[in-house]
Amino acid sequence: MKLGKWATVSACLMMLLLAGSASAEQMRIIIAVSGKNLHAVLEDNPASRALYAQMPFTVSMRNLFQREMSFVLPAKLPVNMLSANNYRVGDIIYMPHRNSVAILYRQNGERFRRQNLGHIESGAEVFAGMKDSEISFVPDTDS
Repeated sequence: MKLGKWATVSACLMMLLLAGSASAEQMRIIIAVSGKNLHAVLEDNPASRALYAQMPFTVSMRNLFQREMSFVLPAKLPVNMLSANNYRVGDIIYMPHRNSVAILYRQNGERFRRQNLGHIESGAEVFAGMKDSEISFVPDTDS
């Protein structure tokens, strides 16, 4: 009988965990660049939710350090968990010290403090060698 109760508790906990991850699935976006649509999923955190709430928008992004496309925000995003570990190509991040959002398209091994916002599923290499460009961020309502 006790095992049955634990199985029920475990099943309830699993459903809560899956429900929490479902909200992140709802924050799917399209990044429109050079005639291509890149699909990304934003993490479920205060900074990502604040950025998502501002969409759709188009910004002029600068190609910096031969690794990232970046733009400066007009207002700060709320930060709840900074990390300084290795990043992945395709990560979308917020750097509070520069008040900027960046898409990391090339790995150079550098570590720096940032709030992770999300990740591009594939195609981040489109930014390599790109000049400063107008890039649009829109919610992906078809997913």
